[in-house]
Amino acid sequence: MSADETPDVHVMELDVLVDYHQTYLVDEGCIAGRISDAPSSHPVGIIQLGEGTALLTVGLQWGTMGFTVAVADRDPGADFDGYEDIVEISYDSPSGRVFLEEWGGGKAHALPPLPAGPGTYRLRYHARGMDEESWDEIDEHYLLQIWPQPQCDPAVLKSTSWLFEYWLNSERSR
Repeated sequence: MSADETPDVHVMELDVLVDYHQTYLVDEGCIAGRISDAPSSHPVGIIQLGEGTALLTVGLQWGTMGFTVAVADRDPGADFDGYEDIVEISYDSPSGRVFLEEWGGGKAHALPPLPAGPGTYRLRYHARGMDEESWDEIDEHYLLQIWPQPQCDPAVLKSTSWLFEYWLNSERSR
């Protein structure tokens, strides 16, 4: 990729309080937790979509979790070596301003403005350490990449953890 093709990426490192294995990407003016029950709306298992919101599933049932969020003007490329599970899905942002919101109406972490304003974006969600069971040394981490892209089919790019397969199969059986 030449220098003029390098994506403009804004990265944020966050510590996010999760509960019930979840946190939310929420568009300004939308309400976290309003998720569609239709199985076709979340066929990648660890992301469920609603109007202006995306429920992001994590391995840890409750506690503080490391999240990296990268908002880019174009596809920044997946990190296949650094993560065990990677999925993509299209997301509609009514306002072009989003937050990573903690479960139950907790803290809302403001993210950089989406580069194309209101419209359709691609979410690429990376997970590492979903199967970790030791509370002493949890290496669980998540990377959420967001960039403008027309609506396209959801995709599982990489799947290696047991817990990811559990969430994927439980969504398929709805």
